Amino acid sequence: MKILNPADNTVVAEVAEDTPAAVRSKYLRARAAQPGWAALPLKKRLNVIRAFRERITAMRETLSRTLTREVGKPIKQSRNELDGLVGRIDFFLLEASQVLRQEKVYADAGHKLEERISHEPLGVIANISAWNYPYFVGSNVFVPALISGNAVLYKPSEHATLTGMHIAEMFAEAGIPKDVLIPVIGGGAAGAALLRQNVDGVFFTGSYATGAKVGAAAGRKIIKVQLELGGKDPVYVCDDVDVAAAAASIADGAFYNTGQSCCSVERIYVHEKIHDAFVSAFVAEVKGYRIGDPMDDSTYIGPITRRPQLEVLKRQVADARRKGGKLLTGGHVIRRKGNWFEPTVFVNVDHRMALMKDESFGPIIGIEKVKDDAEAVALMNDTEYGLTAGVYTPDERRGRHILAHVRSGSVYWNCCDRVSPRLPWSGVGRSGIGLTLSTYGIQTFTRPKAWHLRSSLPG
Repeated sequence: MKILNPADNTVVAEVAEDTPAAVRSKYLRARAAQPGWAALPLKKRLNVIRAFRERITAMRETLSRTLTREVGKPIKQSRNELDGLVGRIDFFLLEASQVLRQEKVYADAGHKLEERISHEPLGVIANISAWNYPYFVGSNVFVPALISGNAVLYKPSEHATLTGMHIAEMFAEAGIPKDVLIPVIGGGAAGAALLRQNVDGVFFTGSYATGAKVGAAAGRKIIKVQLELGGKDPVYVCDDVDVAAAAASIADGAFYNTGQSCCSVERIYVHEKIHDAFVSAFVAEVKGYRIGDPMDDSTYIGPITRRPQLEVLKRQVADARRKGGKLLTGGHVIRRKGNWFEPTVFVNVDHRMALMKDESFGPIIGIEKVKDDAEAVALMNDTEYGLTAGVYTPDERRGRHILAHVRSGSVYWNCCDRVSPRLPWSGVGRSGIGLTLSTYGIQTFTRPKAWHLRSSLPG
């Protein structure tokens, strides 16, 4: 399997893809190793995670450069992901003991009957991860899963294979017992082979189309499943905002990581009173973004990771223009080696256009004028997705009222494109089921066991 640099399509490395037989062997090894790992005191499992954290810090620059080479993420943004990972790990280390402790929920007056809840590991977890934030998306699963006593079969995206291999190597250096975390290397065939194993939970991040197949496979096995899928995340800009500040914040939310974030802003609704001023400020911001070598610290816009996505973006541009959209900047593939697309902004858009309905996952945005808050809410909810949504207004009461009526897993007031380890990460509709992060994202890797404890027989 060839690992290509999306900046110039040169071969970074070649790696062996796991065969179905190899995947089966890895599953059996993980199954055999899991009971011993779960039997270790929680303190010892946490020490392994701490040592992994130390490896992340020590290897920050090497890891960042590998990530940039294989997914095209600008180097400063790769470093940001590694820095953010440390904070996420710290959250899990801080909260795990309290979340996983056995709870006494009832005792009768004579203490002859107690009721308790313990949190048992699921067993062997299949972690099928994503390429756009491989450290974030992967660690949301494998860190709490391991802390909870599970073994993990970690399949990185084929577009972030080298990063996935680094992760496995760092866990080995951190002292994790053999076969407790095993990487599964390959593309769709390796993922399908992994799903055929008798795992106890499947945690997948990717497209709705693939997620539906993963969910169906997990459903037949009656096992825990979590699906983090696509989004068409909206933002509404009210008429009372600081226009320049809102435009700068939302442009960053739309174009950071070249628009390839799970919660990138993908459509914008602007109150008619400030529409023209906002558009002017927004376009000026976007035109100021530096496009270039992702290894250059000054680069903000890098290449598209997956070459087929260029065709998706081209189709959305053509569809919007055909249906009356006005292109203000961008709209074309950049003629250079690699997978490059201009930062693109449309106005005069509506929901007849794929640009406003279908996931873009690239540096393209449509801005639609609305007459009031009610119209904005109706348009924000006119989607099959429901990952994140935001509103910009200095009026907190107005912002809360609007967000209360938006169907979305996460909502933002005066911010966007933000994920916190303290808050659950989940979606509704085609954005998925289940959750990661927060204390709930630790519990999700366990099954509750109910204990009925009677000290003497009744009589």
